[in-house]
Amino acid sequence: MATLMNTYGTRTLTLTKGAGSRVWDDQGKSYLDAISGIAVCGLGHAHPAVTAAISQQAATLLHVSNLYNIPQQQRLADLLIEQSGMQKAFFSNSGAEANEAAIKIARKYGNDKGVKNPAIIVMANSFHGRTLATLSATGNSKVQIGFEPLVEGFIRVPYNDVAAVEAAANEHANIVAILVEPVQGEGGVRVPAADYLNQLRAICDAHDWLLMLDEIQTGNGRTGTYFAFQHNGILPDVVTTAKGLGNGMPIGACLAAGKAADVLQPGNHGTTFGGNPLACSAGIAVIETLKAENLVARARHLGDKLLADFKAALANHPKVVDIRGKGLMIGIELNAPCPELVEKGRAKGILINVTSVNTIRLLPTFILTDAEAEELVTKVVELVTEF
Repeated sequence: MATLMNTYGTRTLTLTKGAGSRVWDDQGKSYLDAISGIAVCGLGHAHPAVTAAISQQAATLLHVSNLYNIPQQQRLADLLIEQSGMQKAFFSNSGAEANEAAIKIARKYGNDKGVKNPAIIVMANSFHGRTLATLSATGNSKVQIGFEPLVEGFIRVPYNDVAAVEAAANEHANIVAILVEPVQGEGGVRVPAADYLNQLRAICDAHDWLLMLDEIQTGNGRTGTYFAFQHNGILPDVVTTAKGLGNGMPIGACLAAGKAADVLQPGNHGTTFGGNPLACSAGIAVIETLKAENLVARARHLGDKLLADFKAALANHPKVVDIRGKGLMIGIELNAPCPELVEKGRAKGILINVTSVNTIRLLPTFILTDAEAEELVTKVVELVTEF
């Protein structure tokens, strides 16, 4: 460990194997994984379709660069366009890189229109990544400390506050886009008003702005539709995704439509590794499996049941402030900081996450069995009760 940068602090658990919704540590202990690699392994661990796709592609061709046509890249783009209704795709290696592409699209869109110093509206308590631009867009000062000066060009407003967006529009003539998460994940699983995205879409249309949705965490079926914006019946100009797209294989994508679709032209953006045959083969296997096994609907059904079960089990509990979620993004907010519940959960054989200091965040796999769902509720309720 001495040779690793201390970016993650002391890590006390070593995982060596996974299968389905369970993982095992180096002592042979089994855990129910209710984090899924932070919303990554929606299909669970060691899924046979993903394993086969990666193995077959690794034995054929790993990497050639974007100097050449990559059939797997085109196939994955076609599948994402089919699922989303968007028009064009750019592939990267991570969610932060996908958001960087979105930010560049907004900047160039504004400059192409003659807007001086184009700015993007972003939200308080948001999280968009740890590269310098995405860190600057992020609405959490704790992760920004020490990295000043931040990138300029972001105007921050409260999340789920349409009036604040309209006020910003009146105050700043250089706004060209809104960048927003349909559900704030790192911010505590914050679910906005049902028509929030619809209202933002209308504001963007009125001002000729781009509506850019960060679906790094919410995309690929996590909320019960392939993309969370599909709950609202709208189409964004830009949507970014990563995490669940590769089920553990690093990959990100920035999708664009309408006036954003052709903003980036040759020489404007690029990547060495993004969209390589290996990563794209994993993404193809993920989407095809989600479709074949109807797992997006499963995520919606399972999420509704888990949310109802938690609300029933913890009704009127004095330590519980709120229980909220969408699909298989569930947050249980407590009335005090609760980071110690992560270790206490491990002792009970369950992996959970605490975000925003006092919110238990649950991001289980889509293949969670009914028995495993009951186990999840039982153990989390025990943790809350004993807290």
